[in-house]
Amino acid sequence: MTDRKMEFKEDVKEIEGVEEIEDFEKIEGVEEIVNVEETENVEEIVNVEDIKKLEKVEEENNTELLTESYDAHEEIEDSVNYVKEIWGMIKYFTVVIVIVLLIHQFLGMQIEVSGSSMESTLQDADHLILEKVSYSFGVPERFDIIVFRPYEDDKDTYYIKRIIGLPGEKVQIKGSDIYINDVLLAENYGMEQMLDGGIANDAIILGDDEYFVLGDNRNHSKDSREIGPIKRAAITGRAWVRIWPMNHFDVLEHQ
Repeated sequence: MTDRKMEFKEDVKEIEGVEEIEDFEKIEGVEEIVNVEETENVEEIVNVEDIKKLEKVEEENNTELLTESYDAHEEIEDSVNYVKEIWGMIKYFTVVIVIVLLIHQFLGMQIEVSGSSMESTLQDADHLILEKVSYSFGVPERFDIIVFRPYEDDKDTYYIKRIIGLPGEKVQIKGSDIYINDVLLAENYGMEQMLDGGIANDAIILGDDEYFVLGDNRNHSKDSREIGPIKRAAITGRAWVRIWPMNHFDVLEHQ
């Protein structure tokens, strides 16, 4: 009996040992499952992080594309604005040039006095605005300060003088006195006594389109006493405003 009990105990121990082994294997199996699940979770985490990285890269790429697109749009806008500015400047200067040409042709022009023949009214190097409108609608009058071409064949030479005799009048200079139609002309533009009456020492009858002109500085002026009467067609315009020097800026008086 004792031997059988011992065998039975040994068998029990063997069975228990087997059960323990089986239990251990089950535990190991569970651990393997857990490890697999953990591995899968880690892989999922890695995959999520990769996805996030990819999304971030894609977002950065999209941002770069948007930035590049915005920059390109700005460059196009800048180019368009630059072209508009250039076109605006071209239009502005075109208008200015046209206005200046129209003014020069029909209204007036800037001139510079050269010499002393019109002293003390005008000085050498005075800058004047010459206006043409008056003579487009009217006729030159006595004592007007005019600019004219003294010689028909010279288009570049201009004189500036004062009108003394009008078309159809008789002009004669006796000493320092000027007579119009045998009547003494009341004027005080001359700086000093005239020394020479030139061709007007004898009476001159002016034609229907002729004017007799003198410089205010009578003894230092080349005028109708030497070059003869001036044709209406030779008159360019009337001196209007002195614009230089600034301290002598004024509207010129003609009467």
